[in-house]
Amino acid sequence: MNRQEYDLIVVGAGHAGCEAAAAAANLGSKVLLITMNMGTIAQMSCNPAMGGVAKGQIVREIDALGGYSGIITDKTMIQFRMLNRSKGPAMWSPRAQSDRWLFSSEWRLALEQTDNLDFWQDMVKEILVKDQRVYGVKTGIGIEFYSKSVILTNGTFLNGIIHIGQKQLGGGRMGEAASFGITEQLVSLGFESGRMKTGTPPRVDGRSLNWEAMEEQKGDEKPDKFSYTDTQALSKQRSCYITYTNSKVHETLKEGFDDSPMYTGRIQGLGPRYCPSIEDKINRFAERERHQIFVEPEGWNTVEVYVNGFSTSLPEAIQQKALRQIPGFENAKMFRPGYAIEYDFFQPTQLKTTLETHLIENLYFAGQINGTTGYEEAAAQGIMAGINAHLKINEKEPFIIDRSEGYIGVLIDDLINKGTEEPYRMFTSRAEYRILLRQDNADIRLTEKSHRIGLASDLRLKNVQEKIKQTQTIIDAFHKTSITPMEVNTMLESKETPTIPQNYKLFQLISRPQLHIHDFQGLPSADPILTGTREDAKLQAEILMKYDGYIEKEKEMADKMQKLEHIRLHSEFNYQSLPSLSKESREKLSKLKPATLGQASRISGVSPADISVLLVHFGR
Repeated sequence: MNRQEYDLIVVGAGHAGCEAAAAAANLGSKVLLITMNMGTIAQMSCNPAMGGVAKGQIVREIDALGGYSGIITDKTMIQFRMLNRSKGPAMWSPRAQSDRWLFSSEWRLALEQTDNLDFWQDMVKEILVKDQRVYGVKTGIGIEFYSKSVILTNGTFLNGIIHIGQKQLGGGRMGEAASFGITEQLVSLGFESGRMKTGTPPRVDGRSLNWEAMEEQKGDEKPDKFSYTDTQALSKQRSCYITYTNSKVHETLKEGFDDSPMYTGRIQGLGPRYCPSIEDKINRFAERERHQIFVEPEGWNTVEVYVNGFSTSLPEAIQQKALRQIPGFENAKMFRPGYAIEYDFFQPTQLKTTLETHLIENLYFAGQINGTTGYEEAAAQGIMAGINAHLKINEKEPFIIDRSEGYIGVLIDDLINKGTEEPYRMFTSRAEYRILLRQDNADIRLTEKSHRIGLASDLRLKNVQEKIKQTQTIIDAFHKTSITPMEVNTMLESKETPTIPQNYKLFQLISRPQLHIHDFQGLPSADPILTGTREDAKLQAEILMKYDGYIEKEKEMADKMQKLEHIRLHSEFNYQSLPSLSKESREKLSKLKPATLGQASRISGVSPADISVLLVHFGR
C-alpha cells in the first residue's frame, strides 16, 4: 500500500475511541479509526445501559461539549429513569436502558457520516516512535500508518484473558481475540503497567423466565432524555424487573469456590470495588441473606436478558444451577455464561491533564487502558483526548475542564494525580462541587467553552444562550412579583404548607421545599411569567432560586481554589533543588509533574506546608 498519512490515529473503537475519533474529525483533523472488528463498534460489552449516579452527569457533559454519546443514547433507549428524584438536584442522575444492537449500529452510522474520518479493520501491534515522539502505528498484517498523533483506547483487549471456572481463553471480549504487542513495547519504553479484572453476568432467554414472580420496574411516566439537542423523547418503554438471591443460591455458588479463578489465584488483577462479582458479594457480605438482581431486556425486539448483579466467573454448571434457585428463574436457559476478563492497564499518573503521556510526545491514552471502568468514564476520556490531540498538533492551547466545571474534570484530575489500584468508577461523592455540577446545567457549564474551540455548534450555543436568558427572566420576575393570599392560599393548603397572611414575593414562596415552579402555573400573578417559557429554563430557575445560598457558597469555595489553578508550575522544574519540601513531596512532584499548584495540592503525600513552600518559590 502507498504511504498513508493522517493527523490522528485512534486505536480501538469502543466508547473512548468513538468519541475521540468523532471529536478530532469534527474539529478538522484527518482521522483514522482502527478496530479489530468493524461489526462491534461502540459495543455495549457489559450492561445495556448508559448513565446512572454521576455517570448520567458525564453523558450530559459529553453532549454539552458536542460529543455523540447522549444523542446515540436518546435514539436507542428503551427506558428512561431519573435516579435520586427524592434527593436534592445535585444528586439527580439520568439513566437509560438501551437497545444493545441499535446502540452499536447508530454509533457506526454516526461515525460513517462524520467528515474527515476513515476506518481500518486490523489489530495494532506496535506504535511507531522516534526520538520520544509517536509518528504512527504498525498493524498485525504489517501495514504502517503514519500520523502526527496517536490515541490508544484498547479497552480490555491488551493481553486479555477470559476466565470461566478453571477454563482460560485468550480474548478481549467473549468471541473476540485479545490484542498483543503494545503492552510489551510500552513497558520497554519505560511505562508502568498493571493488571485489572472486570466481569460480566450470564445472558439468559427471556422466554424461560417467570416474569410474574418478579417486581416490575417501569420507566419514568414522563421520560426525559440525555441530549440538549432536539432528539426525540420516548413515547413507549420496556420495563425492567427486580428479583433477589437467597441462601440456597449462595450455598450453590459456594460449591464452585474451589474452581473459582478469583479464589484459586489464577486472576491476579484487582476487580471493581463497587460492582463486585456475586461470589465476591456473598464472601464479603456473608451476613446478608439476599442480594438484589436487576433483570434488564437487551433491546426492543430480542428475548435476550441481562442479569445485572450476577456477574460471575464460576463454572458454567454452577452458574446455571444457582440461577435456577432465584425467584422467576426456576426454568432459566442461558445464552452464555458469565465470565471474568483480566487485562493490562497503565497507571494514569503517567499522563498530563490533556491525557497525553509524559514519556512519548503526542501519544494519548483514554478509557480502560487508564484503569477506569464504565462506558461513560471511557467516553469522557475519549472526547478529551480527541480534542487535545487535535489542538496540540495545531499548536493551540490545551482544553482543560476544571474540577469546578465538570465531572469530566474530576475524573481526569483524580486519575492523573492519584492513580488507581482498582477499576475507577465515578460517584457524586468524588466531586467537591456537586451542587454546581448538576445534570441539568452541563450545557451552561461547558457548551460555550467547547464552542470557542470549534466543537460545539453555533446552534448549540444559541440554544444554551436562550436557556440562560429565559432562566434569568424568570428569576428576576419572581424577585419583583408579589402574589396575594387570595390568589395562592388554596394551592398552599393543598401542598400542606402554611398559608400567607399578606402579599409575598414569588421568590419567597418558591424557596419552600413543598412547592415547585409548576405549582404556580395558572395563578394570575405567575402565569404570564411562565407561559411560553422552556421547560428546561423553568427547572433551571427553580433550582437556582431554591438553592441560591448553597450555590453561592460553593462558588466562593471554587473561586478560592481556582486561584491555585492559575499558578503554573514548570514541567521541567527540579523539585530536588527545594530542600524545604518533604522528601515524599519531592519524589511525587518529580514523578507526576503537575501543571498547576492546584493540581499539586491534590497529590497524595504533598502537604499544605509543601504547597506554602511552592507558593513562596513560584510567587503569590
